[in-house]
Amino acid sequence: MFPEYRDLISELKSKDAHFLKMFNKHNELDDEIKELEQHAASDFTPEVKVLKQQKLHIKEELHQILKAHDK
Repeated sequence: MFPEYRDLISELKSKDAHFLKMFNKHNELDDEIKELEQHAASDFTPEVKVLKQQKLHIKEELHQILKAHDK
């Protein structure tokens, strides 16, 4: 996720508790979605759809934080 911000992500993970929390939540959702998709008949089950929406919202928030801190 956001390879162009790799160094900034590392920096923010060590300095910004909110960023770290959101980053970890994004990864947890990603893992949960992958697990559900392996066992679901469709990628678009209601639960997966909700999780993907949550993941996208977090990704957008992370991107905004990264852009705000990009120098």
